Amino acid sequence: MIVGVLAALLAWYALRGLGAVWEPAGRVVARCAPWTRAAHAWILEAPATFGYVAVFTASTLVQVSAPPKLIDLLTTLQSTNLRNLHREPLHALVNSALWVADKGNGLVFYVIVFVTVVAWGERRWGTPRSVVIGLTAHVVGTLLTALAETSALESGRAPQWLAVSTDVGVSYIMVGQLAGAILLMRGRVRIAAASVLTLALALPLVFGRTVWDVGHVLAALVGLGVAVGLLWWAPPRRPPRLARCLPCPQPCRWRTGSAAAPGAGGD
Repeated sequence: MIVGVLAALLAWYALRGLGAVWEPAGRVVARCAPWTRAAHAWILEAPATFGYVAVFTASTLVQVSAPPKLIDLLTTLQSTNLRNLHREPLHALVNSALWVADKGNGLVFYVIVFVTVVAWGERRWGTPRSVVIGLTAHVVGTLLTALAETSALESGRAPQWLAVSTDVGVSYIMVGQLAGAILLMRGRVRIAAASVLTLALALPLVFGRTVWDVGHVLAALVGLGVAVGLLWWAPPRRPPRLARCLPCPQPCRWRTGSAAAPGAGGD
């Protein structure tokens, strides 16, 4: 998928360059302009989401290209397991959020969820509040999960290796921000989205019964709680409309007649 997206981007910019000197290519660029401008605006309206997607996608490229033993070592050292949280809590909390768990498996799913639902939520919340929801879900969800791990170890219900296990990934941020986005939805869309998220969290909790399944539920509840507080503090914003502010390709301007020529008009 990553290679395909990069190839499509390179092909598109090559076509745009060709359109400057070859009229048929310029006409194709002009016909595609409404969709490409909408995609461009969508990215600009959710900068934190797309920046984060770029970061964890890059880390996944490292995982799939590096020796597996090296990746196992790195993710263990940067995990939010109990040992790392005790020794270097800030380091563990930051670095663990930069990796996709299970050596990058599920990257396509994470990218789709982030660039659609999470990005929609950022457009409505605004970038600062969206970041607060995601980070709080990650940090508090991780710490609550660590408390559950400690309790399980002290009571003998969990093996000792749990204290040095590998626990990295973007999922705590994702479920927290999904909960925040669903809070802003309305009607049947909210009911459907809430049902899907509830099932996605409850089924692993019932059948898997791992401490990380508990962590996902805790992170979602934390994200929802923070979102409720932020919503009480201030209503959601009206999503910006940046598409109309973006430049249109020259053939598009010729076709719409919005300008006779570059620089034309009174001074």
